[in-house]
Amino acid sequence: MTETSPRLHAGLPLVAGSLALDLAAIVLFAAAGRNTHEHGLAVVGILLTAAPFLIGALIGWAVVRGRRRPIALWPTGVAVWLAAVVLGLALRGLAGGGLAVSFQIVTFLVLGALLLGWRALATLVIKLRFRRRVE
Repeated sequence: MTETSPRLHAGLPLVAGSLALDLAAIVLFAAAGRNTHEHGLAVVGILLTAAPFLIGALIGWAVVRGRRRPIALWPTGVAVWLAAVVLGLALRGLAGGGLAVSFQIVTFLVLGALLLGWRALATLVIKLRFRRRVE
């Protein structure tokens, strides 16, 4: 076993949890949008609505190598957010989905709040816990 193996295994729950939170945030965004516009909350419908943004986020994770620093606002959070928005909107448009400017703005703001918000909260909690241990 190499010296880095324990670190890799120790970080796996954090990476998996972070990825799951990102994907859940995007599904929540899609569900809220469908509910607001009375399109129904069928699981298949929500997943179809979320799919382009999920794909974008996964590409963002891969490009920035999100596994290295999964809860970092920069670069991971920003890259995942912008990839989810830009690629998600592009894929949605290619699939024939609506791209009204108001939807693009809401997508940018809401996904930013969700994808960066949980990371900011996690960072704050970690800092507070560390500070309590040091004191």
